[in-house]
Amino acid sequence: MSGGVPGRSNRARRIVRGPRPEAVPALVGRACAVVGVLDIAAGVFPRFRHSRMHAMAEVLPGSLGPFAAALSLSAGVLLLLLAHGLKRRKRRAWRAAVALLPAGAVSQFVYRHSVIGALISLALFVPLVIHRDEFRALPDPRSRWRALANFVLMSAGSLALGLVVVSAHPKRTIGDPSLADRITHVLYGLFGFEGPVDYEGSTSWTVAFSLGALGLITAVTTVYLAFRPEHPAARLTEEDEVSLRALLEKHGARDSLGHFALRRDKAVVFSPSGKAAVTYRVVSGVMLASGDPIGDVEAWPGAIERFMDEAKAHSWTPAVMGCSETGGEVWTRETGLDALELGDEAVVDVADFSLAGRAMRNVRQMVKRIERAGYETRVRRIRDLGEAELDRIRRAAEDWRGTDTERGFSMALGRIGDPTDGDCLIATAHRIEGAAGEGRADEAPGPYGDLKAILHFVPWGSDGVSLDLMRRDRTADPGMNELLIVAALQAAPKLGITRISLNFAMFRAALARGEKIGAGPVLRAWRGLLVFLSRWFQIESLYKFNAKFQPRWEPRFVVYRASGDLPRIGLAAMQAEGFVDLALPLPRFLRRGAPAARPCAHGAAEQGVRAA
Repeated sequence: MSGGVPGRSNRARRIVRGPRPEAVPALVGRACAVVGVLDIAAGVFPRFRHSRMHAMAEVLPGSLGPFAAALSLSAGVLLLLLAHGLKRRKRRAWRAAVALLPAGAVSQFVYRHSVIGALISLALFVPLVIHRDEFRALPDPRSRWRALANFVLMSAGSLALGLVVVSAHPKRTIGDPSLADRITHVLYGLFGFEGPVDYEGSTSWTVAFSLGALGLITAVTTVYLAFRPEHPAARLTEEDEVSLRALLEKHGARDSLGHFALRRDKAVVFSPSGKAAVTYRVVSGVMLASGDPIGDVEAWPGAIERFMDEAKAHSWTPAVMGCSETGGEVWTRETGLDALELGDEAVVDVADFSLAGRAMRNVRQMVKRIERAGYETRVRRIRDLGEAELDRIRRAAEDWRGTDTERGFSMALGRIGDPTDGDCLIATAHRIEGAAGEGRADEAPGPYGDLKAILHFVPWGSDGVSLDLMRRDRTADPGMNELLIVAALQAAPKLGITRISLNFAMFRAALARGEKIGAGPVLRAWRGLLVFLSRWFQIESLYKFNAKFQPRWEPRFVVYRASGDLPRIGLAAMQAEGFVDLALPLPRFLRRGAPAARPCAHGAAEQGVRAA
């Protein structure tokens, strides 16, 4: 494979290496965070405001000095809000810092008459201007829903910080106000009114101005986020989809995950020649690609270069989930990124599959038992189904999802029965009318008639399919997934299918080696941790489910920039797959009509799709 990709010049390699941490943005961001904390402390705690420790903060960017508690508190909050953006080289954060530093210099001179403090603030302003080209990152995808999130989070933070402000002057507090009185005082103060707590001397004004500053910052940031221009998350356009389908028509047999690039909640970058593409989604600042690039392997470097350029332009963290060994080699060679084995994909060759033999005894017995219970299977292409039946299947799949959160990204298509997906394969299980299970009475037909389970496959070139989702009626007999996988494998020759890709088993090699005789203590401990985590993520059960069908295992990798990025990438992947939702939940009738992503695989639990 390494010989199949054209060589790259050193200059080209430098271009596609992607966003490396820059010294100036990182230092400025850290300095802003440190000074923000110090300024907040100076505004809240009277003793700290006059200490030598805070005097040291004057040498750092944005320090406003200890004179005005409210001004120091406001500056601290603003600097904390800007710190992360400056680290990520965001242009808007740079502009705000450039405006804030001169304001800090003015406050140093006007309030404290400190020429040195003003000169230091202006001196630290100069590097920001000199290195302005380091701060060119474009905005992340965003919408005005961020304003609501900001209002909730800032209000909670202001309430908590306000309680500290109100309680930080015990020697000057008149009486012994209760917690309810202090909360009331904070709420009144955020809106600029006097509350029930009284103080001696000028402390009352200090607390009032500090609370008012917190309320003002909450209001200003919320209004700004509500009225700034939207940058919606990129979606797959009709033109992009047509181009991707043309690439898959020629090169779709290379990767079993290729068809999942047609998810319409992904964006795409194409190589300069248009012969290759990389699809991705941005989640929490991570530019997350999945699978191998689409198209001619000779053109992969061009698409990868465009991907890395886009990551650098927005200061996103680049990452690839679930690429093949070939894809991992190209990604690491062309970008300087690293790769780590994530797990294995189970692939069954139809010609080698048989229910005969001792190894298949459990599957064979389960299938025969379910067939005797009165179930039959049907395996067809989507284009061969009528609209009424398709609608019934869609509604059943939605109802049987099992979770409120839609799941799936790297190995899920996110739709069933689209007119453009006629080559997709669907296997359904039906309960024969009047048939009784072993020892059970006849059941009344459910809301979807005799339909009891669904398996949906997407094309993998012209002679293969990849498992997309598995759903079943909870009232159906156990073993529906085994029944339908066997049915699909047995029907495959008539449909011209020679290979079927099943679920992805995360950390399969560690699980398999850890249970063998002679496994070392480290490997056994690692396997024990995976078994423990399987209580929530079905790592072990999904591996054992796949192993029933005697597949061959194809390794899959995660590609990343630095080891320190792995936790962030892992969280972003879990968000993309639907396991973690950091956004504010909305009522269903308020949710936008974006293409839905289907659940992730829960093979052993008999629901979901292929990626766990």
